[in-house]
Amino acid sequence: MPEPESSKTWLIFVLMAGLCWGTYVPLIAFGGKNLSGGPSAPFAGRYAAFLCVGVAYVVIAVMFPIIRAYVVNEPIPSTRNGIIFASLAGVAGALGALGVIFATATAHRPEDRMFIAPLIFTLAPLLNTLVSLFWHPTKESPLSFHLPEHLPSIKFFIGVVLVGIGAGLILFSKEEMEGPAKPAPAPQSVSVSS
Repeated sequence: MPEPESSKTWLIFVLMAGLCWGTYVPLIAFGGKNLSGGPSAPFAGRYAAFLCVGVAYVVIAVMFPIIRAYVVNEPIPSTRNGIIFASLAGVAGALGALGVIFATATAHRPEDRMFIAPLIFTLAPLLNTLVSLFWHPTKESPLSFHLPEHLPSIKFFIGVVLVGIGAGLILFSKEEMEGPAKPAPAPQSVSVSS
């Protein structure tokens, strides 16, 4: 039974995704660090963490649809375009996770790690917005690129620009932290008059 149009259930799932992805970078960084192979194998722990992510995907992303299809007696549909593009989404997700792992592994200074998630999670929505604005696939034409019939309001574009400005401020803040240390002010001499 379809939900009424005014339903905001999708916002709950947006919140779920935001909470999960918002904690993803610190969790994978800490997990990879604790799975470390030591100085002789600095990336071994990171690959082990990536393996754990893969196992979690198998349990959740493979087993859940199979069990659900069995329980509700609903077959899993398959079409060529569906399989191709859904698999490309999986590849993008896995490579993104690998990018996070390499970013946290190669950020040697602890203060660099705090910039990883904000940059990833400002870049991702900007790219998503551009792709969603121009790519409007259909079953007949999966590679259909054009502007939408109805453009979002100016507030939408202002929000996108503000996200871009936020990413710029994060990078600017990082450069400020890496700049040369400011010399300490010279001690003031105190004269004592008698």
